[in-house]
Amino acid sequence: MSTLTKPNHIGRKISRIRELRDMKQEALAQALGISQQTISAIENSETVEEERLIEVAKALGVTVEAIKNFSEEGMINYFNTFNDSDNNFNHYNTCTFNPLDKLMETVEENKKLYERLLQSEKDKIEYLEKLLQQK
Repeated sequence: MSTLTKPNHIGRKISRIRELRDMKQEALAQALGISQQTISAIENSETVEEERLIEVAKALGVTVEAIKNFSEEGMINYFNTFNDSDNNFNHYNTCTFNPLDKLMETVEENKKLYERLLQSEKDKIEYLEKLLQQK
């Protein structure tokens, strides 16, 4: 029986979670302070000591239970729920405005603010000039 078909192959579960987290064996090894070869051995092991499993879970940013209960089918089912028509998730990624229009509005607002600032500085200079002329 291959490691892909054994439902409780902890090493394979660690490997898949590591891959899903976009982490290389070297990075996990460094986080645990062990060699990449040791990570490879762990991922090829059907069982892992509880203490080591706790360390690996922490380095992967998941719980021990998440590793123990991980399944490819569960992940596929989880991600497929985002495509269900009953799910409102798809409504949130639709832009209701033109981003370029918003950008241009911001540019115009900044331009007006700059013009007001410039006018304010001109007014200050005029006021100071009047004060100097009075003396």
